Amino acid sequence: MVNRMPLKESEVLNMPENNIQDRWISLQEVCDYLGVKRHTVMRWIEQRGMPASKVGKLWRFKTADIDEWVKKGGASDEREVIK
Repeated sequence: MVNRMPLKESEVLNMPENNIQDRWISLQEVCDYLGVKRHTVMRWIEQRGMPASKVGKLWRFKTADIDEWVKKGGASDEREVIK
């Protein structure tokens, strides 16, 4: 039997599986993360190039990619006028 010291909270928070930037999140989680509804995210994927990957029938997202997309204006309400 191995006697291990308990991990410090900072060690647990720094583990890769606890780093939200490194893990894939679900459609529901991205909706909660951005505070929008499912149909909004689906429209953004189809019409605005929101970064997403389809795994089987499920959509998956990396929060770092979503953050970058939002910062670049991907979720902006401003509409491009087509002349």
